[in-house]
Amino acid sequence: MLKPLLIEIGVEELPAVPLLKELSEIEKKWLAVLEKNALAGEFEFYYTPRRLVLWHREFKTHQDDRVEEFYGAPVEMAIKDGAPTPAALGFAKKCGVEFDQLMRAEKGGKEVLYFSRSVAGRSSSEILGEMIEQWIKSLNFGKSMRWGSNHESFIRPIRWINATLGEDLVEVELFGVRSSLETYVHRISHFEAKAVNSIHHYFDLLKEGSVNLYPQSRRESILANFAALESEHGITIEVDVDLLDEVVAITEHPTPLLGSFDESFLELPPEVIITSMKEHQRYFPVFKEGKLINAFVVVSNALTDDFTHVIEGNQRVLRPRLSDALFFYRNDLKKGLSTAGLEKVVFMNGLGTLAEKITREKVVASTIANLIYDNINPDHLERAMELAKADLMSEMVYEFTELQGLMGYYYALALGEDAEVATAIKEQYLPSGEESALPSTMLSAIVAMSMKVDTLIGMFSIGEIPTGSRDPFALRRAVNGIIKIAVAHQIPLNFSTLIDQLASIYPQGKEYKKNVETFVIERLAGAYIGVNPSIIQSVVAKDAHVELDLLEIDRKIRAVASIASSDTFIEAFSTFKRVSNILKDEAMDKGFSVNESLFENDAERNLFTLAKAVIESEYETLEERLDALFALKAPLDTFFDNVMVNAEDLNVRANRKALVGMIYAELYAIADIKNITL
Repeated sequence: MLKPLLIEIGVEELPAVPLLKELSEIEKKWLAVLEKNALAGEFEFYYTPRRLVLWHREFKTHQDDRVEEFYGAPVEMAIKDGAPTPAALGFAKKCGVEFDQLMRAEKGGKEVLYFSRSVAGRSSSEILGEMIEQWIKSLNFGKSMRWGSNHESFIRPIRWINATLGEDLVEVELFGVRSSLETYVHRISHFEAKAVNSIHHYFDLLKEGSVNLYPQSRRESILANFAALESEHGITIEVDVDLLDEVVAITEHPTPLLGSFDESFLELPPEVIITSMKEHQRYFPVFKEGKLINAFVVVSNALTDDFTHVIEGNQRVLRPRLSDALFFYRNDLKKGLSTAGLEKVVFMNGLGTLAEKITREKVVASTIANLIYDNINPDHLERAMELAKADLMSEMVYEFTELQGLMGYYYALALGEDAEVATAIKEQYLPSGEESALPSTMLSAIVAMSMKVDTLIGMFSIGEIPTGSRDPFALRRAVNGIIKIAVAHQIPLNFSTLIDQLASIYPQGKEYKKNVETFVIERLAGAYIGVNPSIIQSVVAKDAHVELDLLEIDRKIRAVASIASSDTFIEAFSTFKRVSNILKDEAMDKGFSVNESLFENDAERNLFTLAKAVIESEYETLEERLDALFALKAPLDTFFDNVMVNAEDLNVRANRKALVGMIYAELYAIADIKNITL
């Protein structure tokens, strides 16, 4: 029999960020509880800041009867000299029966001890209390708290529980709170508990009490009101998706309101105003004709016919925030950009201070700059490297750490630094994520790359190597950034050579070089999302050799990936895989010398002529070269059909291996395709 089931856990206001982090797991964890108790079925999950709600339109009122089966040890081991062994007696005890009640069954081709019993399903109302407790205690919101005399903790105090199966109350007790047929609506609508007559009545009560239970509905309501404000005032509201998620999570009756602040605060860089509004107040910034204006949108949870006081209150709260920011900004400009004080800030034990890091980064930057033929202004590079971390000593970055680099950019421009230098300071942390922009100029690229290279090599030089998911210094992201920057700006960076060139400025000589190379190779897949990882390995991992010329790696990966996606690649691959198997004991970098006088039939001669023409030809791209090499499939197949490679004459055998070797060596110079898995 099926009945509707409603479970509402009422809490004090849930903090948005922990709730959103756990959100994707909440339904999974309830489903796991359902499956464990043989009561799986469709359900929906809703939340507001004051409640977590599970809603089953149809729920089994009774578990299905089931058969439990137990398999024990093989009979030959369970019975010795006609008597049960301790293992057999232990199995009987586990099954809750005497030994002579056990049966026999076949499992894995052996006769084993066996027992089965029918288990009657329990009533759902009997076990729902346990299930709800299991679910609640499985939720992980990070920090939790205890209240009252409770010894257990939860994200926030639980204040009421409403659990109803059909028309009947489900008995539940959590943290000293017992379930009841009551709920709470919006505080401003009605402060005390309201009696719930039925599940249908519950939903009506929330609606009448100004609680929008459905997160998606709240989101749509907010966006619709945003659109109305934009149309009415000729403005554009910047919708930060993460901020919108937070606002949805902290409101039960959202109402977007347009507020304003003193126009004098627009002296601040836009990012400062936006950060202050978002981080501290959860306000949405407002633009007109592409420029930030002295307005904001707050999403209120209040119930009133006149929001004037709500808007005024939020304006009063924002003013001191912006006043502080303006004070910091003007004060920082008076002091100017300077790295004084960074010599007292430790970067990492074993790598010294931030001042020492800047010194190393300058060496890295000049080394990379020497690889580039573009006209890099050395004075601009020196100045950008000198000032890149200066804003870390500013009051603004102390208050808003996420603005580091960006504030350096604004201060540099305001203080008369070259625009190219200021841009390099701003873009030093790029790319900051998978979809992030890259540094826009060559100077910015060198500055950003130098920081990442120094952090990467420096950490490995003192043994701070990422393990598992642990990567506190974001070295994996640093490698991805280095690769993307090198490719985008065509910087001919050979990582192995660079490590050698920089060895003198890091601890422990070159002992860490192999570890860095391995780490870079492992991270290549992260820089080439969507490319078959075995293609990447075929390019970079060739026996004991490691190739870390980033531009060459890029050209080869893209060329092999392009060829591997063609319809004819699989057929050609099988032929060349056969070639690689023949040559498995050969060193591919030794060079192959072919003696034409040892050819015994036309298949050999034809293959040699065609292969020599392909090898000696010039190609504009690696793709064209690979196409030409794979076009040798047909003459290779003819060769294999008509020639015994392992001839009895050792000279002929060696010559035939050299013939196919000279072909595969050309492929091997690009990729060892035997490593590719399709």
